[in-house]
Amino acid sequence: MTRASMTPPAFHNTYNLSESQLEQLDRAEELMETQKLNHAENLLLEMLEKSPECIPVLNNLGVIYGKYFLEYEKAISYYEKVLSLEPSNEWARNERRRYERYNSY
Repeated sequence: MTRASMTPPAFHNTYNLSESQLEQLDRAEELMETQKLNHAENLLLEMLEKSPECIPVLNNLGVIYGKYFLEYEKAISYYEKVLSLEPSNEWARNERRRYERYNSY
């Protein structure tokens, strides 16, 4: 079942993602929630190759590297990319700050 045949999402598609991108992001988040982290990482990296400035993909890569893989430098680099594209992104700024603190211990 595609997203198009279901009820529209309850959120505003701020980044004007395609239906395919939305479905892939949903799948990546589901994979993270079920601890299929390598599959989620691969899916997100494939998405990033196609859309290197896709902020939701960059944010999710920051999550997977920071929260799950404990690779703080990688997480920081993804959040910095988000902030270079969208300087007002407070969530990315806070996450970057968190991992910078973790990385300093």
